[in-house]
Amino acid sequence: MARRSVLVTRPEGRGETLSRCLREAGCTVLEQPLINIQPLPLSKPEDRQRVQDLDLYQHLIFVSLNAVDCGMAWIEQYWPQLPAGLNWYAVGQSSAARLSDYGLRVRQPEQRMDSEGLLALPQFQQVNGERVLIVRGAGGRPLMGETLVERGARVDYLECYERACPDLAAGDLAARMDVAAVDSILLGSGEALDNLVRLLSMDERNNVMDMLLVLPSERVAQRARSLGFRHLQVAANATDEAMVAALMSARRNPESNA
Repeated sequence: MARRSVLVTRPEGRGETLSRCLREAGCTVLEQPLINIQPLPLSKPEDRQRVQDLDLYQHLIFVSLNAVDCGMAWIEQYWPQLPAGLNWYAVGQSSAARLSDYGLRVRQPEQRMDSEGLLALPQFQQVNGERVLIVRGAGGRPLMGETLVERGARVDYLECYERACPDLAAGDLAARMDVAAVDSILLGSGEALDNLVRLLSMDERNNVMDMLLVLPSERVAQRARSLGFRHLQVAANATDEAMVAALMSARRNPESNA
């Protein structure tokens, strides 16, 4: 029988809906987070000052659902009533939906749900002299901030969580994948891809190179190709619906994976 199990790699607590969608589509699912999310305390004076000065910014950007959860926990310590007149942004649908739960009007990219998509919004084309606060994990991707600075904005960061590679024993990930007969891996970021490689020995890695990888963007796909993966399917974005659709399309048309 052909291997038909799917490895879902989202952080703990972030993969349940995706796994349910996959099971409803007839897939067998193995969940193994490849990124651990660790919220940070609001302990640095510069971070506290930025939260206190929230009403001085024109634009507040959340790069992920983790950024919303951890960042809003910080903000609510000082702002039980959120300031008016601030423009709120989210990179993806899940982040926008979570921010909307606070009663906020949230702007987001409609198609490309990444830094490039957000930077293409009309509100960020003329930002000379405007203040932007980007809420993200420690050491996040620099493109958004650097581009806004080039456009004349004053950019600050709230780094409210850390990402870490899971602490798995040598051989554990490969053994779990083998027992579950995994043939496809869904990866939500380049960091998850790098952690997949890090958690496999050279021999184990060779066994995975021919598995199907479903990826959220061409940028991550380019990284996968550079690492030697051969069967790639790029989803329209990182939403559950797009990732499941990409997987099912790849299974219907295996010759298209490249």
